[in-house]
Amino acid sequence: MPTHRYIGLDVHLQSTTVAVVGPSGKRIKSLVVDTTGRSLIEAIKGVPGPRSICLEEGTQSEWLAELLEPHAQQLVVFVAERSRGTKSDEVDAWLMAEKLRTGALTKHQVFKPGGVLLPLRAAVRSHRMVVDDVVRLKNRLRSLYRSRGLHETGATMFLPSKRQDWERRLPAPLATTAATLAIELDALEQLKTQAEARLETEAQRVSIVRRLMTAPAIGVVRAAQIVATVVTPHRFRTKRQFWSYCGLGIVTRSSADWTRSPDGKLVKMRTFQARGLNGQRNGQLKLAFKGAAHQICTTMPSHPLHEHFVRLVEAGTNPKLAKLTIARQLAAAVLAMWKQQQDYDPAKHSSPAR
Repeated sequence: MPTHRYIGLDVHLQSTTVAVVGPSGKRIKSLVVDTTGRSLIEAIKGVPGPRSICLEEGTQSEWLAELLEPHAQQLVVFVAERSRGTKSDEVDAWLMAEKLRTGALTKHQVFKPGGVLLPLRAAVRSHRMVVDDVVRLKNRLRSLYRSRGLHETGATMFLPSKRQDWERRLPAPLATTAATLAIELDALEQLKTQAEARLETEAQRVSIVRRLMTAPAIGVVRAAQIVATVVTPHRFRTKRQFWSYCGLGIVTRSSADWTRSPDGKLVKMRTFQARGLNGQRNGQLKLAFKGAAHQICTTMPSHPLHEHFVRLVEAGTNPKLAKLTIARQLAAAVLAMWKQQQDYDPAKHSSPAR
């Protein structure tokens, strides 16, 4: 039976260092190849026997996963931790191969769906980039006016009909800069409209997107973002795992939990535990669910989740924590809907009659 090989790839723009170890940890060989599809495939095929490959998450990782997955029994993409001590391309490649061999990358793996839902994922990505550019440009324009003491509330400075009134309040050189930014903003707004239309077109072709849109405050954009990011709900065995992935997992921290009582016994201290949300998360999903929860809590007074939010606040819960609770409930509902292939049922969030 052929011996299994574990391959670590340290990928850079122009070169990739390949390190191969055997099942016992013996270093078999290392080589440097060009970071091109043909060179990488030839290098992998040159390693005999069953192969497992690992590489770091980065700009090229999605392409490399699609390219090399057919040539390996296992392909792992992981988030690298900050390393200390000696560091080089070859050292990193050997370390990756060894961690793959010993199973030390389990907690740091990154899901790579390959070509699944590629049109929808591309549409969601381009929409997000254009929206980010629009927000960034508006902040620049707002900052320009604020630098001259013009900080009135409202967004009338972005309206074409009010633009000249605002520009007249600036010195001539800055007015020219504001006019240039306004022209750029108009172009981006047009691109944003086109990106939204493309996203909606691709979303209508995916049945699960239409199903998730039955959930409260989950429109076509949020539903498409959720589906394009998660791809399959079976990645998450429980709702708590999904909460952590969405950045909705609550983290508590304490120190010196135990102390000695007057009689010399160890007793647990009543220490303050700092609470917060987990830092390792998908930012787009966190924004989608917290935005939906905010919409439910502010604009949907007749919905059962809004009523639950009101009850929490009346019971003394901080409004931010109460809104987080609604976001977690909505995320759990979306995960269940997806797994069970069912539309949203508001009765499941209704409180029992008193």
